[in-house]
This record gives sequence, structure tokens and C-alpha cells, in this order.
Amino acid sequence: MTAIRKYTFADGKTLTLGERTLVMGILNVTPDSFSDGGRYNTRDAMLHHMEEMVRDGADIIDLGAESSRPGFTPMPAAEEIERLLPFLEALVAECPVPISVDTFKAETAKVAAAHGAHMLNDIWGLQYAAEPGAMAKVAADCGLPIVVMHNQAGKAYAGDIIASMQAFFRRSLALADAAGVKRENIILDPGIGFGKDVAGNLEVLRRQRELLIIGGREYPLLLGTSRKSFIGATLDLPVEERMEATGATCVLGIERGAGIVRVHDVKPIARMVRMTDAILRRD
Repeated sequence: MTAIRKYTFADGKTLTLGERTLVMGILNVTPDSFSDGGRYNTRDAMLHHMEEMVRDGADIIDLGAESSRPGFTPMPAAEEIERLLPFLEALVAECPVPISVDTFKAETAKVAAAHGAHMLNDIWGLQYAAEPGAMAKVAADCGLPIVVMHNQAGKAYAGDIIASMQAFFRRSLALADAAGVKRENIILDPGIGFGKDVAGNLEVLRRQRELLIIGGREYPLLLGTSRKSFIGATLDLPVEERMEATGATCVLGIERGAGIVRVHDVKPIARMVRMTDAILRRD
């Protein structure tokens, strides 16, 4: 990313995109996440893990109260909010870096923003079919940065996968414009592991640069590959042995324009990120 974006939030926290690669640490408080379900779903365990990730180099903490593992069944927003709020409130009080909330439901996002979240992370890219236009309105009303991720039902593509993703993002941007979302608040995410088979994920990573500019405008890109199943399928590895391969995808992703990497294993990946930035002169 060539442009620098600076955000200052109501509580005084700040975030700068574009000067160096940022590390987003994943904090799931779900009982059923594909990678770490149930490990951090108590207040003390969650806060301890947050502190560890920040100490290890996380610039953002991404809090999720609902698993988006393959085959998951969405929970009602009221249930998600009930699970999320105690953890979010504790994080807002204790976390020294900005907090992102991972949700595709507008009601949950609205509550999260009202309770101190600094960023929203939408795995349906403003296009959740059950709530057309709702997330874009929340993003416009709260004025927070929002991650707009590519997703689709099924893994088949009638034509070129990148062309399809570009069209998806143009639809997301049209929804954002209609709701009044500021373009400088939009961060794109290619959605690795969502709506793509193994070959599709690898192709998107190879051609990632083609997603940096949509509609003639450059957007920051968040890359989330951490421990995902395409790594397991490629290398025949269980989820707990995918850190090195995750690092490889992050390093290549940074070289191809990613400005944020979303990871579980913050300490080793943050070191890889800093070294990659040094080589690319982003330090």
C-alpha cells in the first residue's frame, strides 16, 4: 500500500496503515473454533492471551464470538452479543492496542461499536444475504474502519476467480457508497479459505496484486491465512503444525501488497513480518 492512513479513535488509541505491515492477533472466545476453540472462553484466559499477543507484537486484537469454521451454522445475533459483550468490555478496559470485532451481523457490529470496538471485520463483505445493506449502514453510522472480505456460497467459479472477486468487491463498494461509508475506512480481504478450494486459494495468493486496486482506487489489504485447511491439504499437516507454512504465506503476501496479516501465532509471525519489512524497506 502506497497511501498512509491514520485513525484516531474516541478513546485516544491510534492506528496507522501503510507505514509498515501490521499484525492482527486472533482472539476467539468461541467453544468451537477450528483452531483454538474453547481455549480462551473465560475472562482470565482471554485477557492473558491478549497480553501475550500484544507483548509478542500484535498491533490489533481481532475478537470473535462466533466460529466461522467450514460448515458452521450462524447463531442468532442476540446469542452472539451475549457471548461477546463481557469479553469486549474487559478488552476495552485492559487492551493497549485497537480491538477489531469479527462479525457479519449488523446488530452485533452496532453493539460492538457502541461498546468501544475500534474496527469491524465482516466475512461477508457487506453482502450478508440475510441482512442486505445493514452492515454498510452500521459502518457508515459508527465511522469505524471495516474489513470487507470476499466470500461466496460454494467454491465453483464460472470464469476467472480474480475477475469474480473484483466484481464482488465492486458490489461491496457500491453498497458502502450508498450507505455513506467513507472509502478511507474500507480495508479489503481476499477471504483465503472462504468460498475457494485449495487450488483457488493458491491462485489468489499468487495473483494477490490484482486485488490491490478496485475501480481505479487502491485499498489496504488484510491477509488471513493462519492455520487454514488449504495449508493442511497442501502439506498434509494437522492444524497445530501449520505455523511455518502460515509464515510463508504471510511473507509472500506482504511482498505482494498485504498491509495487515491476521494470525494465531503472533510471536514467530511478527518476527517474519519485521524481517520482510526490513528487506522491502517498510521499516
